Amino acid sequence: MPVTIAAQAPTAAVKATAPAKTWTVGRTPDGQPDLQGFWNNGSYTPLERPDNVTKELYTREEATQFEKRFVDTEAEQTVPGTILDVHYDHTQFGLDRSLAGYASSLRTSLIVDPPNGKLPPLSAEGQKRAAERAEARKRMGGPYDAAENLPLGARCLMMDRVGPPMLSGNYNNNYQFVQAPGYVMLLTEMLHDVRMIPLDGRSHLPQNVRQWTGSYRGHWEGDTLVVETANFNGKNPFRGSSENMRLIERFTRVDEDTVRYQFTVEDPSTWTRPWSAETSWKKTIGPLFEHACHEGNYGLYNILAGARADEKRAAEEAAKKGSSSR
Repeated sequence: MPVTIAAQAPTAAVKATAPAKTWTVGRTPDGQPDLQGFWNNGSYTPLERPDNVTKELYTREEATQFEKRFVDTEAEQTVPGTILDVHYDHTQFGLDRSLAGYASSLRTSLIVDPPNGKLPPLSAEGQKRAAERAEARKRMGGPYDAAENLPLGARCLMMDRVGPPMLSGNYNNNYQFVQAPGYVMLLTEMLHDVRMIPLDGRSHLPQNVRQWTGSYRGHWEGDTLVVETANFNGKNPFRGSSENMRLIERFTRVDEDTVRYQFTVEDPSTWTRPWSAETSWKKTIGPLFEHACHEGNYGLYNILAGARADEKRAAEEAAKKGSSSR
């Protein structure tokens, strides 16, 4: 027995002092850090810190209470016969963020710089452009007066999930990475847009060539994929940005199930200083299926037809009240 104990003691000591295993990112056949797979960036954390919050991080209890408001709203989408149930019952398909399980975060904002978690003040040019846009909206009338007045997302032209930068919405927050020698492909579920990112050091497109999602070029800094995007056309402004916006995105796989997504926005034509944000993407199950949006854009027709029907009904009710008062 003593011999057995003596033989086991060193083993126990080794187990007690053995360092914890560190995770190392895998490699693709051509040596790139492996980002491949399906990812979800769903989150309840707002881009900007709420006005009544003055700290960077919630306690676990505070975060749970903050998220509960959104979870309760999503639960209301399952009430049979309501508009929310018909149009937005994401829970039955596992699309809402609480079911996805990716809501937990102690951060009070995605913005990490400036430290107050807010967008920087608008520059003089940014203020002028914002005023011009507001005036143009007044001249256009209400959002349902014409198809052109509706947001790009409602018209199935562009979605905020695509970006860039890529932020989550209420549903369809899934992405797929595919890598090949010299390229990284990033597929967005919402509107199934594809970003084909070259890694060969080529220059951006000429300044006179402008695109909805910009011209993007990538390179590796250690295990981090860095993507620089420029040459925006200004027709898909991010938070009021201009066509001069320059975006730096950083994708880092920090463990088997998580990609850290960071981005920095530089746009002196809109803000007085650059600003940065950060969030996490969690591994999910693929494949991604085509998001068909309006499927022939019948939805847009129905939105406008519904608005005209509401106007007609309101006019008829007003006429009845007018005749009854005489």
